[in-house]
Amino acid sequence: MKSSGIKEWSKSIIARGGIIVFFIMAFEVMIMISPFAFFFYSVFNPIFHWLDAYSTTRWLTNFFLPHMILPPTLTLKIIRISGSILFVVGSLTFIICALQVYLGKVFKWGIADKGIYRFVRHPQYTSLGLWGVGMAILWPRFIVLATLSIMFILYYFLAKDEERRMVKQYGDSYTDYMHKTGMFFPLIWENRSTAHAPINPFTAKNVFALLSLMVLVISAGFACRYLTLNSLQLKSKDNVTLVSIMPEDNKLDPAILNAIQSEKLDFLSKQKDYLGYEMPVDYIMQGMIANTGSEHHLYKQHHTVALIIDWVFHPFEHLRRSLSADMAKMHHVDPSMAKRHHCPLGINNETMNCNDCDYRRVVFVEVDNLAKKHLSGKKLFSFNTTRVPVGFIDINTKTGEIINMNMVEQKTAWSDVPTPAI
Repeated sequence: MKSSGIKEWSKSIIARGGIIVFFIMAFEVMIMISPFAFFFYSVFNPIFHWLDAYSTTRWLTNFFLPHMILPPTLTLKIIRISGSILFVVGSLTFIICALQVYLGKVFKWGIADKGIYRFVRHPQYTSLGLWGVGMAILWPRFIVLATLSIMFILYYFLAKDEERRMVKQYGDSYTDYMHKTGMFFPLIWENRSTAHAPINPFTAKNVFALLSLMVLVISAGFACRYLTLNSLQLKSKDNVTLVSIMPEDNKLDPAILNAIQSEKLDFLSKQKDYLGYEMPVDYIMQGMIANTGSEHHLYKQHHTVALIIDWVFHPFEHLRRSLSADMAKMHHVDPSMAKRHHCPLGINNETMNCNDCDYRRVVFVEVDNLAKKHLSGKKLFSFNTTRVPVGFIDINTKTGEIINMNMVEQKTAWSDVPTPAI
């Protein structure tokens, strides 16, 4: 009897441990912009580097949806918005269900069969699943998606184990409840025969279905990555390929490429291939591409909660909004004045319209590959490439004048932590 209890306890610990791994991977983006970022990466960055060291696992540290680049197509915008919706809906539903269950235990209400539980036996797992899908869209690293698929499987086994214990505790009343409800979704969406399925989850049919679900989830990530890379409007000339952070800036690419080719940039070599990220000069997330200044070390800004809220509830505006605009909002001052007086270029022109600025920053990343072949276009984002920041320029897109040219260290603002490339 004692060994049986230890076995049950061990299974529960292992299952919940796997779920905790998903939560850690999913919360990376929130920890990344907090003051605790380097404590987190002191533990987990070696894991990322170990995954990066092998061609069979390198894909796990890559991203499958745009995170830094404003989604250039309607489809990708809908996916991004759905991420925020699923995150919020999943979170709120979980809180409501948790309150119902724990209040029921306090007041001894018996089986939780009211509210959402009237239709679904495990709405907490369903809501956490929805939250997890939302997080996988909001922080679209493949390792988040892989651990999410494992979490789905663990939820299934935990749910089956709970049902076994509930049948043992409540007998026919819980069995009748099972017949009237769906496991994770209402019976209208579920095969009614599943309500009468045996408690044992380890049938060949169930194992096959769960493994198929895992393959399907990860395959969805590869499909999203294919869609993303094929939607990027890339412009190339010689050994430089430009990608615009803001899709509307794509029309500026030819002029910028011509200026780059006519001006000798000390950090560019004709024997190397480069990816140039074109962005507003004060683009808030440029620190993920290169260490262009301490103001873009988001983990040092002490506005973690505000940044997270902005990231969830303003899926596109948070990419367009500058640091000075955020500062203006916090201090209740005129945003146009704040932008002008905190202009990274040092321009203090009363007639300047920051919403129609002619200046752009281009951050250059040297791209190498094991085959040492010339790469351009979307091939620069392939799994078997390495990307190292080398420098940036600030350019007047109307005149082609380069007013700043700076080399950077071969690391991002987060040192050597793998960051998004898209």
